[in-house]
Amino acid sequence: MTIVRKKLPLTASEEICLRAEARVRKSTSGLKLNLSHDETLERIHELEAHQVSLEMQNEELKIAKNELELSRNTYAELYSFSPIAYFIFDKSGVIQEVNLTGAQLLGIERAQLNEKPFIRFIADTGQKEAFTQHLESVLQQEGIQRCELGLSRADGSIIYAHLKSVVLEKNENIDGFILCSVIDGTAGKQLADDLQKAHDKLEILVDQRTIELTRTNLQLTQEIAERKRAEESLQSAYAEITQLKDWLQAENVYLKHEVARQYNFGEIIGQSQALAQVFLQVEQVASMNATVLLLGETGTGKGMIARAIHSSSVRKDRPLITVNCTTLPASLIESELFGREKGAYTGSDARQVGRFELADNGTIFLDEIGELPLELQCKLLRVIQDGEFERLGSPRTIKTDVRIIAATNRNLEEAISSGRFREDLYYRLNVFPITLPPVRQRKEDIPLLVNYFVAKFNTKIGRKIDSLTKETLKTLQEYHWPGNVRELENVIERAVITSQGKSLQLLDRLDPNRKPGGPAGEKVKALVDLEQDHILKVLQKTSWRIEGKSGAAGILGLNASTLRARMRKYGITRQQKQAFSPA
Repeated sequence: MTIVRKKLPLTASEEICLRAEARVRKSTSGLKLNLSHDETLERIHELEAHQVSLEMQNEELKIAKNELELSRNTYAELYSFSPIAYFIFDKSGVIQEVNLTGAQLLGIERAQLNEKPFIRFIADTGQKEAFTQHLESVLQQEGIQRCELGLSRADGSIIYAHLKSVVLEKNENIDGFILCSVIDGTAGKQLADDLQKAHDKLEILVDQRTIELTRTNLQLTQEIAERKRAEESLQSAYAEITQLKDWLQAENVYLKHEVARQYNFGEIIGQSQALAQVFLQVEQVASMNATVLLLGETGTGKGMIARAIHSSSVRKDRPLITVNCTTLPASLIESELFGREKGAYTGSDARQVGRFELADNGTIFLDEIGELPLELQCKLLRVIQDGEFERLGSPRTIKTDVRIIAATNRNLEEAISSGRFREDLYYRLNVFPITLPPVRQRKEDIPLLVNYFVAKFNTKIGRKIDSLTKETLKTLQEYHWPGNVRELENVIERAVITSQGKSLQLLDRLDPNRKPGGPAGEKVKALVDLEQDHILKVLQKTSWRIEGKSGAAGILGLNASTLRARMRKYGITRQQKQAFSPA
């Protein structure tokens, strides 16, 4: 080492010897040698013993010196060849000593590093001030101080060093010297940088993946929500389709019954003043949602007026449901009106949709409302007032929006007096009453009605009747028609069947003196029997000749094939002997 060091301190034995020699020299310096021979010999003996002691001590000193030298050499080797780089700085950071590892760390020979400022090897200018502060911290504070710097090597490469510095034990030779260990942290720094880059990249990937997953999750959530809405919509649609199916099935059954029925007439026929008043009332009330009560005798056309009101209303695209309160058994009328659930009563093995449910957003025509049982009048009143009801066997309340048209041939005020009809229901139904005139009050319409019915039954039966005598028309106009238009239609149908030729001939005996509602005349045969009797009579008259100018087909106004078909239908043969009763 090149540092100037002080001589090693003396051991305790050496110091004793030196003090003894000094005392001897001091004590003998002023003395005269007037000792006796014995005293001289004693003194010589003491000196020889002291010399032997000194030689022994000198030998010990040589051994100690050799051991110290060996120890110092061992220390120097450990210091120089240590795997850790060691630098010794003065207070200013000038290199005083460096081991071999430190020189190799910087790539410079050890001799060239002595007395070189360490700050010269700091790569970053900004870190030079940090190194200066580090030295000050080491000198001012106790313990090991740490610092990280980038150092430039001789080949221009940069290493990242970890410094640990401490002040050496203070004495007069090494006062303020700093021992610093330098560890190359380049690999760790590079690894940390790579790890940080990988971490940053991973963070970016995680963020991107999180965004993608969040977006995907949001899409899945939306798809799930849309699917749930679609499922709910499908379930709702399915329930609605099921309900519509029930309605359509019930409506189909109802319409089949309606189609099978024969209406009183295909349209409202007439131009009398009495009927014109009815038309005016229909026009006034048709566009409203008001309840209508149709009054009049049986056969005056109350059903046709109800259809006219419905077809002129805003509900015309929805069905008109007709309920004849006289044709339904009292035990079934409630389930027909309001519906029933499966098992509501014995024999109800299926759910039934009621007429009010079928008529939702449409019109319901309650014909012969005066015949409605008293116990159901309360439920009908609730439907009119609140628009709700329950099916038989179900606690669920059903809402409905129905326009009600009621009809009766009875005097409801008398029924109220006798306790057979609820007064509150009557006032609910009697919002807009329309009274239909009987045929006897509009006789000027009879020719129009006759022409209409003749044309209708010509098409139906296959006849070609195109004229009417004055006597026949007078008879029809003078008759009171207790059955009104329905009775007139039946009479014309029979006349078309039985008339010979192209002129209408009445078969019925109409008594002009018969009062409306009075007892009927003699019993009239069924239409089938009348037609069969008439065909048989004509065949007997023509001697069973069918074709030709004077044949039965020509007299009956039928084609020969049509007449043969009728004969097969009724089982009429030439050998048949059947009595004929004139009408």
